[in-house]
Amino acid sequence: MKKGILKTVLATALVGIMAFSVVGCSNKSEATVDKIKKSGKLVIGTSADYAPYEFHKSINGKDTIVGFDIEIAKAIAKKLGVEVEISDMKFDGLVAALKTNKVDLVISGMNPTEDRKKSVDFSKIYYTATQYVLVRSEDKAKYSSLDSLAGKAIGVQKGSVQEKLAEEQIKDSKLQSLAKVPDVVLSLKNKKVEAAVVEGPVAKLYAEKSDGLAVSDSKFDLNPDEQGSAIAVAKGSEDLLKIINEALDELIKEKKIDQLVIDATNSVD
Repeated sequence: MKKGILKTVLATALVGIMAFSVVGCSNKSEATVDKIKKSGKLVIGTSADYAPYEFHKSINGKDTIVGFDIEIAKAIAKKLGVEVEISDMKFDGLVAALKTNKVDLVISGMNPTEDRKKSVDFSKIYYTATQYVLVRSEDKAKYSSLDSLAGKAIGVQKGSVQEKLAEEQIKDSKLQSLAKVPDVVLSLKNKKVEAAVVEGPVAKLYAEKSDGLAVSDSKFDLNPDEQGSAIAVAKGSEDLLKIINEALDELIKEKKIDQLVIDATNSVD
């Protein structure tokens, strides 16, 4: 009899703890959205050196951060009924800024890798691009495969998926990891590296806009689960993530993201 009572008490206590946990998680996620609405602004973390995703542009004499990621962030902010505030920082500091509540979300052409998923949660994929090797035009035939780049100096953005790919798939590569993509490309132009690993639309943009650069025929073996760009939020921000995914669904359904990519590409100086 006493054992039966004890089991009942323990079961009741367990249910209570589980209910409290659920409520606690719910309150946390609701507080994220409430905080944003009360502040009247959605603070986004980005690294504005990655045209056409996000980049600096002079508009009416004022330095402005633009790009198709920024337009997507504006659509999310509109759904929340708030304004966008942009926090520009180095790419490898974005996840830390999210974890320390310095930003509400991160949108910066970021791939939802398994390693990053341990620290933050991700939205659905909103854009998928391939990873390319950018070389000097004179070297395009010379560096036509990943094997041909073995042992060479390779430029990558620090903390990026491209850095990991170059390290794992270009044998004995000598990586030069820099904070910003323009610096990586400059190293390529100045012959400090033999190639640069850059995401598809970014590589094509530099090849089109810069004399002396070309996209190599080299191909990476890509993990389909880690391709594409997604928006990162702090763990436990379910309500915010729900609103982000709803906004992305609307943009994808109306095929607006493809147009945003085209518009952003065309606006690069």
